[in-house]
Amino acid sequence: MVDITSIMGGPWSPPKSFEPDPPELQLRDAMVAAGLTPPSTIQLDGKLHRFRSGTKGTPGKGDKPGWYICFGDGIPAGRFGCWRAGIEVTWRADVGRQLTDAEQIIHARRLSEAIKLRDDEIKRQREAVANTADKIFVEGMLADEEHPYLKRKGVRSHGIRVTGDGRLIVPLYNADGQITSLQYIDSDGGKLYHAGGQTGGCFWMIGTMDEPGVLYIAEGFATAATIHEITNRPCVVAYSASNLVPVTGTMREKYGATQELVIVADNDASGTGQKYADQASAKYGARVVMPPIDGDANDYVQAGYDLKILLHPQASEWLVPATTLMKDQAPPKWIIKGWLEQHCLCMVHGPSGAGKSFVVLDWCLHIAAGLPDWNGAKVSRSGNVIYLAGEGHYGIRRRLAAWQAHHKAKNIDMWVSRSGCDLNTAEGYQKVLDSIRSLPDGPTIIVIDTLHRFMDGDENSAQDAKTMIDACDALKNEFNCTVILVHHTGVSDEAQHRARGSSAWKGALDEEYSVIPSKADQPLKIVNRKMKDGEPDHFMHAELTEVVIPGWKDEDGEPVKSVILVPTDAPSERKKESKLDGHRKLFEGAWWASGAEVVDDMPYISRSALLNHVINKLQISEASAKQYVKPSVQDKLVGALTIAEIIEPKDHGWAVICPVTASALIMAKNSS
Repeated sequence: MVDITSIMGGPWSPPKSFEPDPPELQLRDAMVAAGLTPPSTIQLDGKLHRFRSGTKGTPGKGDKPGWYICFGDGIPAGRFGCWRAGIEVTWRADVGRQLTDAEQIIHARRLSEAIKLRDDEIKRQREAVANTADKIFVEGMLADEEHPYLKRKGVRSHGIRVTGDGRLIVPLYNADGQITSLQYIDSDGGKLYHAGGQTGGCFWMIGTMDEPGVLYIAEGFATAATIHEITNRPCVVAYSASNLVPVTGTMREKYGATQELVIVADNDASGTGQKYADQASAKYGARVVMPPIDGDANDYVQAGYDLKILLHPQASEWLVPATTLMKDQAPPKWIIKGWLEQHCLCMVHGPSGAGKSFVVLDWCLHIAAGLPDWNGAKVSRSGNVIYLAGEGHYGIRRRLAAWQAHHKAKNIDMWVSRSGCDLNTAEGYQKVLDSIRSLPDGPTIIVIDTLHRFMDGDENSAQDAKTMIDACDALKNEFNCTVILVHHTGVSDEAQHRARGSSAWKGALDEEYSVIPSKADQPLKIVNRKMKDGEPDHFMHAELTEVVIPGWKDEDGEPVKSVILVPTDAPSERKKESKLDGHRKLFEGAWWASGAEVVDDMPYISRSALLNHVINKLQISEASAKQYVKPSVQDKLVGALTIAEIIEPKDHGWAVICPVTASALIMAKNSS
């Protein structure tokens, strides 16, 4: 007989029985998993029970926002949640087996009963709270304009009330105009809703719609009061960012599709105000305004800004007729004429060691020393220069001293940073801002050398590049100056004409320059790649000249030297060798290498000799070299020379038939 126990995994035994936890314990665990603090005792009696849920918020007297409705007979099941936290969970006890169809039907019916009980309880509770809230608000004392919160916010009371313990009382109304709940605001700005009242979709309007015009919607009371007092237009208090969407929908339905709605969102770090304002705008058609600084519209006013302009910019000032614009002449304002404009963002880039820092230093020192021209270009504006140097500070000292000695400059109005910092961070930007503000004069130029040393993030990231560009623009606008970025190019040959990193740099620049390093027969070249109000691609040549710094000695007593930028003439242009000249030179080299044979008074070379020379000279394969000696390949060696009537086929090779070329080769051979 076959033993099948090994096939079946061993001898059969009945499954172990599963004993689920009591339903009360299961419900307690489910509440904890949902983030609630369960009550000390749980009753599965099909009635609604309230408990302190432990959710975020300041509890009041008798505050029990948690609730549950659960049935204990049959399959224990029900619902629980927290009104304050917006939590609602359907629950069913685990009985250790699948439910039968009949049990599933009973379970569904029980859940429907729980939902109805919950809704009835919510309705009853909200009606009770609404009656209480209405009574509290009507009987409350009018708030004094000297209330600490109102004074700090700089707003009037607009009919709100105050409790006996000094808290402000602000009402919430539904779309039918019935009061639903209250918001209490203490002197320090702490806020708490009346427990159990309806807040979602509820609002309060400060002002009236008696006169046609814009209707504003804001989050908090102080913000709405500020808007109303400045614009004399009504403003709806939505009480929270998430409530902006339903409240905007109510206003759209109440006042029609043509009513101008403006949502004034809070500028909070989390972006919540912007998110919900954008949702409301997209769904119901409303303009969104948000202060450009952290905080709400009240904070914006408290900081000294003009809220009226932010809420409704004057179109007549923003849009200008083209004919008017043309009458107002605006020629370029130069710092160095033709090279560097005022109030622009400029970048000078080049490979490491190309001399880009020397170019920028030479610009800046001419400006800082008040010299009248830079290499023949007029210096139209002298002034203070801020040089943010991220590296090589000892080298900068030598360069400055060498330049001053060479140009015999007496005073140089320049400040140099001791180190780099992350300019595109709040801390770094503030450090630069405070340091420049402390100086006696504002800057004409701010140099950032190099970009990499002053940027937090990835220069290849468009998002990180934007934060750096924004920081540079902020400095430019703050001091009405020009900002110059010194940056590197990429590694590859084709990347030498552009800055390394994201294409966002190129788009943001007003001016851009490449510094092409010097070569054996070519001096350094400065090439303009982009010019906001001028023709690009102008250039000049220069060289780095060594200068002895007067009075400077090294540890051995030897004079210390550095280099400065000196303009030089453009190199003489050499005639570029044509492709045909290259073919001729290759053929002549093959003729000499093969023995300079002359047949019938003509220089001659065999096919095999020419083929071997092409392989060795060009370091290519035999298959590739054969293309050079095919007469049918017109752009290669033999084909091109044949078409030009310089050579022709002869025997097993080719002879030179061009009289000038042939006689020159034979004469050279005879004289050798």
